[in-house]
Amino acid sequence: MELSIFTVDAFTNQPFKGNPAAVCLLPSALRDELYQKIAAEMNLSETAFIMRLNPTDDFTSGSRFGLRWFTPTNEVPLCGHATLASAAVLFYKKKNINPTLVFETLSGELNVRLCGQSIVMDFPLHKPVALDPIEVKDLIKATVGDLSIQDVHYSAVTKKLLVCLGDSCDRSALTSLKPDAAQQLKTESSGKVKGVIVTVKGAPTAQPGYDFFSRYFAPWNGIPEDPVTGSAHTVLAGYWSEKLGKQKMLAYQCSSRGGELELTIRGDGRVDIAGRAVTIFQGTLTL
Repeated sequence: MELSIFTVDAFTNQPFKGNPAAVCLLPSALRDELYQKIAAEMNLSETAFIMRLNPTDDFTSGSRFGLRWFTPTNEVPLCGHATLASAAVLFYKKKNINPTLVFETLSGELNVRLCGQSIVMDFPLHKPVALDPIEVKDLIKATVGDLSIQDVHYSAVTKKLLVCLGDSCDRSALTSLKPDAAQQLKTESSGKVKGVIVTVKGAPTAQPGYDFFSRYFAPWNGIPEDPVTGSAHTVLAGYWSEKLGKQKMLAYQCSSRGGELELTIRGDGRVDIAGRAVTIFQGTLTL
């Protein structure tokens, strides 16, 4: 069996920036164990598998596809950057003729569309709720050390903990963080938390005008740090929209690779996440 496979840098317009994802095109479903084996072989934070749902469709004419996401260790219910990467492969490499594509996923139907040079993803909005920092004090300590904390919120649907640094902290404090992944795993083994978002208010008056910055750590999914995380921004969008009183925001995830996301809160419990993508590799997987 030969399968087309791509590596796409998502949430960037430059190679070797943003968040790389592997994208594999499947004419039909694979044996269950193969998805995880391929993801482990690709060894990126996510490998996406796009499946034809209608045998008469192809990747150029079809408008509806199945989509699954795997880390090197497990399947996940939602992944933003690998969805963006998947859409980029279909729109840019397969020249898909449809203005909007629909992915059937574990998180329901996700619509993606082209808008200028960006791809816009229609995602669920996950507003986090306030959490007593005492409940997760050891995990916070393993993640941010002794930095001051303003807020701690939690999203039960995504199992993401959000830690907002105090106003005395800026972007440099965020970029200098060096979480202890082993300690994070040790202090949180209940399964309640699968990822920690650390965020700080941005500088909207300075160009390009980022409303907030963030980083994301998920050693529970085999990812010590994810470079740019769409799913984390379904939580961040809900948090910062309320804090800033804004429906449209520009965000920057300041990992070493870095990436930019445009967020638009909609009135139906959804959020549009827009970004760009660059394909840097394509080849054939022989099984």
